[in-house]
Amino acid sequence: QVQVVEPGGGSVQDWGSLRLSCTASGLNFENFSMGWFRQIPGKERVAVSCISWSGGNTYYSDSVTGRFTISKDNGKNTLYLQMNSLKPEDSAMYYCAAAELQFSTSGRSCVAKEYHAWGQGTQVTVSS
Repeated sequence: QVQVVEPGGGSVQDWGSLRLSCTASGLNFENFSMGWFRQIPGKERVAVSCISWSGGNTYYSDSVTGRFTISKDNGKNTLYLQMNSLKPEDSAMYYCAAAELQFSTSGRSCVAKEYHAWGQGTQVTVSS
């Protein structure tokens, strides 16, 4: 049974930093692409960043490029999202997800409907 767990999250001031982590079990982690998505109430879940199975290719949404960094440690079955220069508009529920897919740096493989194993979500709140 595949399990994806995201501990952490939290609250931070404007321009602060947070690191999210996500562990996955029940799957061959090194064969899976992983992604971070976020959602605010009443809105659809949108992509933040995704990473290929090897960790060698990444995609970032325009809103986080240059501020967030995604990384993947296959030895620890763990995915990370380092978030710097946080803004109030980054406040959302953040979800980690896994998928066995052909990764593309164009972003077409970083859409929620392509991912089938999801964590429960972790809240990030940025205050001004």
